[in-house]
Amino acid sequence: MGLRAELQHRFALIDQHGDVDDLPRLTLVFEAADSTLRQLACHWDTTREKGDPKTSPAVDALQDVLFAGPQARIHVLATSQLATGILGAGRENFSTKVLGRVTTRTWKHLAPEIHPTPKPNTQPGHVHVVQGGNAHPTQVLLMTDTEAAEGIAATETEED
Repeated sequence: MGLRAELQHRFALIDQHGDVDDLPRLTLVFEAADSTLRQLACHWDTTREKGDPKTSPAVDALQDVLFAGPQARIHVLATSQLATGILGAGRENFSTKVLGRVTTRTWKHLAPEIHPTPKPNTQPGHVHVVQGGNAHPTQVLLMTDTEAAEGIAATETEED
């Protein structure tokens, strides 16, 4: 709900000043999107009262951010097994999809515009980046949790 409020605040600033360049970029990392959205929907089903909207306000707010966020410099990086369920057509709002070690069924679900489906690669760090109707084989950075934490700590030290 806070993200929706931030989105509305940013649109008010854009309406007032007409410029998005001064807005700081906000990046949301949304892990396990399918599971989180399913839990939000279940919670809403148990707490919703008669006359309340059918869709969870939290899920509705996230969909607003997915649809309109980039216009206000709010970007979502989401991880998901299949991006099914509540996101529904919201998957189309992700301009870039990174697919690694996925089945043909998952390819057809998440990147139906890609024909033929690329052969799966089980080598760690090998993925396909799907963007603009093209699938690009890509090697991604592989790090242990310790290496990632050290990299973040080093970055924070450099900024001080």
